[in-house]
Amino acid sequence: MAERRVSRWYFGGLASCGAACCTHPLDLLKVHLQTQQEVKMRMTGMAISVIKNDGFFALYNGLSASLFRQVHLFSLLGFTGGFVGTPADMVNVRMQNDMKLPPHLRRNYAHALDGMFRVIKEEGFRRLFSGATMASSRGALVTVGQLACYDQAKQLVLNTGVMSDNIFTHFLASSIAGGCATFLCQPLDVLKTRLMNSKGEYRGVAHCAMETAKLGPLAFYKGLVPAGIRLVPHTVLTFVFLEQLRKHFGIRVPA
Repeated sequence: MAERRVSRWYFGGLASCGAACCTHPLDLLKVHLQTQQEVKMRMTGMAISVIKNDGFFALYNGLSASLFRQVHLFSLLGFTGGFVGTPADMVNVRMQNDMKLPPHLRRNYAHALDGMFRVIKEEGFRRLFSGATMASSRGALVTVGQLACYDQAKQLVLNTGVMSDNIFTHFLASSIAGGCATFLCQPLDVLKTRLMNSKGEYRGVAHCAMETAKLGPLAFYKGLVPAGIRLVPHTVLTFVFLEQLRKHFGIRVPA
């Protein structure tokens, strides 16, 4: 009897964490660019500045929080995953952006859990969910862009009859899905980053959106290139890892 393999429930989280380990420096640079009030540096200049001032491994600041967030996003998915992962996402943004602040203003979180405990102690429990609306909405759009677009793109590629269900098909389909996800979620990602990194200067989502709009409509797409450079490879690696996990370690079921 012919058999096929299906993914185990935790494969998405594992695949996403593996991708995050590879693309985290790009995520850090994206956060730095999004939190600039004025465009002073581009991506390459920002990368050189980070390495020059804080060393190469500063590009991995906030990795523990990023991994914590990825587990929630791909185990719970979409809107719910975005909401539950908001505390880790906020700590991730703060840890990534810390090096831009003067020494006396830096938060200096040791790791993700330390950051969350300190936020509760110093700012209150509710502060952990600053930007939760944007994070949840972004999580939903990323899910639509990645999962739905990946399945459709993969099916279209397979229907051509030119390519089979192999790693090259997975690479092409996930690249398309990553591009869709980047475009869909970028405005919400900018607002999320600003809210999570704020020190009380915004009264809420609407106020943050209005202040961002003063910088021009393109301000909502600030960091689009590094976001795409980060999210597209992240999407590609996630689905390539996921397909390989399914192929080699998935549950055997009748075809």
